[in-house]
Amino acid sequence: MANPWAPDQTITVDHAEKLISKDFPELHPVHAELLGYGFDNTVFKVNGQYVFRFPRREIAVDLLKTEESVLPLLAGLGMAVPVPLFSGNPGCGYKWPYLGYRHVPGKTPVKWNGEQQNQNAQKLAYFLKALHAIPVETAENSGAEPDTLGRLDMNKRTPMLRETAAKLSDLLPESPIVKQLKTYVEKQKPLKQDSSNCLVHGDLHIRNVLLDEEGSLSGIIDWGDLHIGHPAVDLSAVYGFFTPHARKVFFEIYGNVSSATAELARFKGIYTLSLLLLYGIDQKDNDLISLSEQALGTAMI
Repeated sequence: MANPWAPDQTITVDHAEKLISKDFPELHPVHAELLGYGFDNTVFKVNGQYVFRFPRREIAVDLLKTEESVLPLLAGLGMAVPVPLFSGNPGCGYKWPYLGYRHVPGKTPVKWNGEQQNQNAQKLAYFLKALHAIPVETAENSGAEPDTLGRLDMNKRTPMLRETAAKLSDLLPESPIVKQLKTYVEKQKPLKQDSSNCLVHGDLHIRNVLLDEEGSLSGIIDWGDLHIGHPAVDLSAVYGFFTPHARKVFFEIYGNVSSATAELARFKGIYTLSLLLLYGIDQKDNDLISLSEQALGTAMI
């Protein structure tokens, strides 16, 4: 079975520059540099002030369209988000639409000390509380759709986590974190999901948040999985980001959730981080391997 991050279509720097020049002559001369790529999109920084995302997989095309229509709702929620500015068309051999945004500055999270943990827990709590409070009807009218991928479907995700854990065990047989993961999976029981629904980021993890120079949470990026879903999808980040003490700080602001929702969020966090660790190994990305393993260990505390 192919890895879930295997691309259906790739794009080079030169190809991206030609497409952007064709669609947006006001940006000429276009200078693009590869920022990186994830499961769904290849990302370029353009002319030092914009970011353009090109789908790598067909599934990302509709996700990008939803992002384009819904992200403007998020202005003023207290965190920088990449609101779309440019909507590009297929061409020059590239078969899908693409989006451009003003660049959101920041760096990928590193290990936070205790005070930074508490401060960032507060910032994320205020943001997610505001995001999840956006009326569902408003989000739907802007184009947000229900979860069609079964992100919290335990019948689907538990076997997938078990398979990921087995692969990680083969690749990192001496890792104490991977041994913990195997134990967690072996003890995993079905988790109930209530009918709570709200607008969610959908893929909130260590690669999709940004910090400023002082280590303060400053931006949230990659909104391709934006949808109407269960809040546990986003609350999963709380377990990968924060220690138990900082989690208490978070929930004091966000509001208490049921024990079932908390465990569902933890499961989703562990699932996502396990897959990121496997992806990091496949891509030989040592920084991602280190970050994923560290966050995975935190999530299982």
